[in-house]
Amino acid sequence: MLAAATVLASVLLGVGPGPATAASVGTSWTVYHGDAASIGVSTALNSVNTARRAWTSPILNGEIYGEPLVYASDVFVATESDTVYALTSSRGSVVWSRHLATAVPSSDLPCGNISPTVGITGTPVIDPARREIFVVTDELKNGRPEHFLVGLSTTTGAIELSQRVDPTGSDPAALLQRTGLNLVGGRVVFGMGGNYGDCATYRGRVISVLEGGSRPAIFTVDNQAGNSQGAVWMGGAAPVVDAKGNVWVSVGNGSVHSAGQAFDDSDSVLELTATGRLEQYFAPSSWASDNAADFDMTTAPVLLADGQVILAGKSRIAYLLNGAHLGGIGSQEASLSSLCSNDIDGGSAIVGMTAYLPCLSGPVALRVTKTPPSLGVLWSANVGGGPPIVAAGLVWTVGKNGVVYGLDAATGNVRQQASIGSVDNDFTTPSVGDGLMLVASSYRVVAFRGNPKS
Repeated sequence: MLAAATVLASVLLGVGPGPATAASVGTSWTVYHGDAASIGVSTALNSVNTARRAWTSPILNGEIYGEPLVYASDVFVATESDTVYALTSSRGSVVWSRHLATAVPSSDLPCGNISPTVGITGTPVIDPARREIFVVTDELKNGRPEHFLVGLSTTTGAIELSQRVDPTGSDPAALLQRTGLNLVGGRVVFGMGGNYGDCATYRGRVISVLEGGSRPAIFTVDNQAGNSQGAVWMGGAAPVVDAKGNVWVSVGNGSVHSAGQAFDDSDSVLELTATGRLEQYFAPSSWASDNAADFDMTTAPVLLADGQVILAGKSRIAYLLNGAHLGGIGSQEASLSSLCSNDIDGGSAIVGMTAYLPCLSGPVALRVTKTPPSLGVLWSANVGGGPPIVAAGLVWTVGKNGVVYGLDAATGNVRQQASIGSVDNDFTTPSVGDGLMLVASSYRVVAFRGNPKS
């Protein structure tokens, strides 16, 4: 087992080779969990002052489900009323806002748990080179829902792209765009699944579109005749992009409940090209019974520096995989069950060979070894539960009680905490930029001042 002091030192220094060190060290936070590989680590701050707020934004016009982003001294956030806001990072005042469309009344959808309207749910993504922020809207068009990929100028909010992205033949009312957005090879990539409750008929999708607009490239889960479901939602995390430019996602439960039927790509981790060609996959041997029990895979795949991959979900089992050879069904290197008392949903934070997983009952710190391949629990917390990030040497997580907690990276003990007000999102996650730690409550963004590293 790693010594606690070693783990803490790794967190403070951001050590570890390869992808797991792609920490956000500057002033920007332009994508879910800080970078394309979804590391969830900032090394920019020595400390965060949670004793008082640096600022609180005005009340915005809809619920906030995505993570705040930071770029060019502004904070960007989108709402379920299909509105994008740019706020000053110095005071939280509105620089510009752009109401894009009429959001879909929840009563118009066959099921779900977002109300009173569904608009922009997934965390946006910013391309600094284009100075453009991308969102996916759920819009009411001629009395029916439709989904659009929209690009806006980060400077003015002017609309630069608006393209419908509903797959041909799909029922848009049955689809929810829940994942964060990411960028890969000049394309915007995101997942789609069903509304909460898995009602109506839908298929999980991974969709990518050129930033300037193009026909969407789509990978479809449960694509055989008579199949359905297989949501790509990942507790709001974004598809993960590796160093080769490939896209990694986890997939929820599909409609196939018998191992005697053909595998349907569900309950899995998939590695895809940027244009949606399947490269390899893993699913547990229990995939069919997991489908029947609604045991989704719901974490963003954790890509470790040594090439191993961690996958987890509602079964509360973590699987350790060989990222170079996922091997198909039942080919895990190791597994660890009963990690926590609730589902494990969303993005993780990764420091070297330590992963902080997003259990809804409180984050779980896992240590990983290469030889022999193994997983071990360092600690399991019983506060917070939103997807964790690491900043200023602490593991930060937000609870449904509206409290953000800073946990000791070595022990999981609470070192700091602060109330941010009510939250409606089960997967609220902080971000860091411009010397601030930012957290979204139901209708506001709350900022805490950090002490930047020199």
